[in-house]
Amino acid sequence: MDENQEKVLLAEDDRNLGNILKNYLIAKGFKTSLFPDGKQAWEAFQKEEYTFCIIDVMMPVMDGFTLAENIRSKDQNIPLLFLTAKSLQEDKLKGFNLGADDYMTKPFSMEELLARMKAILRRSIEMEEDQDIRIFNIGNLEFDYDRQILKSGENEKKLTSKESDLLKLLAEHANRTLDRTEALKRIWHDDSYFNARSMDVYIAKLRKYLKDDPKIELINVHGVGFKLIISK
Repeated sequence: MDENQEKVLLAEDDRNLGNILKNYLIAKGFKTSLFPDGKQAWEAFQKEEYTFCIIDVMMPVMDGFTLAENIRSKDQNIPLLFLTAKSLQEDKLKGFNLGADDYMTKPFSMEELLARMKAILRRSIEMEEDQDIRIFNIGNLEFDYDRQILKSGENEKKLTSKESDLLKLLAEHANRTLDRTEALKRIWHDDSYFNARSMDVYIAKLRKYLKDDPKIELINVHGVGFKLIISK
């Protein structure tokens, strides 16, 4: 087996769908382990090394959101893709708020699932290979993009990959307007509606992280994008 083969954690309580997904992914070269509920998936995640997670939202014992929250507490960067039988906007936003990379509503085609997985993995590789590593001074805060750390005095905040990429882009455009379409294409590689809503969630998170410094303001520029204002 190729040591670089992606190892997928698949949490899906529908046995038929779960087995179809598992067999399809194995046929496409992904080493895939199937778990019928969130508790078993979480126990496995703590013991094994995975490189991708596919999580059904509605599961017995432990639901998908709780599982994702647990996974994110241990690994901020592993790709997460949610599956759901519902298309409720609130569920999608909750998933993105937990750090999901993408969201698919059942029923879906296997080809679309594979395409989305490849897109997420491609973005992850691009971020890992990005050699333009810099440390930014943002007001009284220090942002280490390489380590994904936002530091205020002795306090350090570990950021997710998307939070780091977005803050880096904002810092590079400090005191200038960052066009939201440019940000979506640079970080999400797609300016779809749900990616735009996901970005709004991340902007709100960054605003919360930056609010303790009165020299910093992250504002919405109506109809255009965002501006990171850093006062002297």
